[in-house]
Amino acid sequence: MAPLSGITDSAFRQICKRFGADLVYSELASATAIVYSSEPTLNIISFNQLERPYIVQLFGNKPEHFAIAARLVTEQIKPDGIDINFGCPNRKVFNSGAGAALMTDLKLAREVIRSVIDNTDLPVSIKTRTRVNDTDLLAFLDRIGDLDIKAIMIHGRTYSQRFSGPNDMETTIRARDHFGGVILANGGVNTAAQGLHLLERTGADGVGIARGALGNPWIFQELRNKLNGNGDSECNRKNVFTTAMEHALLANGLKGRRGIIEMRKHLCWYMQDVPGARKLRQKFVAVNSLEDIADILESAG
Repeated sequence: MAPLSGITDSAFRQICKRFGADLVYSELASATAIVYSSEPTLNIISFNQLERPYIVQLFGNKPEHFAIAARLVTEQIKPDGIDINFGCPNRKVFNSGAGAALMTDLKLAREVIRSVIDNTDLPVSIKTRTRVNDTDLLAFLDRIGDLDIKAIMIHGRTYSQRFSGPNDMETTIRARDHFGGVILANGGVNTAAQGLHLLERTGADGVGIARGALGNPWIFQELRNKLNGNGDSECNRKNVFTTAMEHALLANGLKGRRGIIEMRKHLCWYMQDVPGARKLRQKFVAVNSLEDIADILESAG
């Protein structure tokens, strides 16, 4: 399950793990906020043991903050790895010199990676795009290739493409000649068939699924079935409703009413292929409690 800011919280990660995700990532977490013990950020990266293997993803642009954050995450959070974001196109993040912008400053990018490696005994990975402005991924990898980076997730789009347009699989293929660690292909996987195609076409070691899992956590099991030649798993209306309710229970247990408010978008995503989805969405955007959700699902079931 690839990281998504504001979406891949603990409740959603647990749901994705239930349906076959091999590895899950935290939401984007600010290294600087961790240094200053920001409670909301520390809550973002907290996790349930059921989520293992679990990776904390950090963003920022100050090596000294990454160094402290890496130590704190390693000692206090104790995940299975630390990932550094070089791909987020969010304008606020980019304008601060972090996310995709950090990929354009090769000297600083190298310092950030080294600061994390030197301050943790956990595996360190990175997430990138194929190009950010004038910086090409392959040249970027050549510049950092001697560092002890265990894995890279490549979003097969440029910074300017953001989250739409074709996946540049050729660059992911060519990355194999520039990077010796694990390569995960990412971008544009909305179905298990698309995931299988991306794996087979790029020869990657795995695939990162992000938006394709929204309202569709079964995509992980469906892709596994395809890889094993077992065909597609079936998802009927009943288990959509059951999973949506299970997800809501987790969100409520972890965050209370705020979790229910955040569930509104997830509930709408769950309804994407359900008959009468439009009316159900109109109801879900106004829910305020578990009882509201249960009543809507029961009346629709």
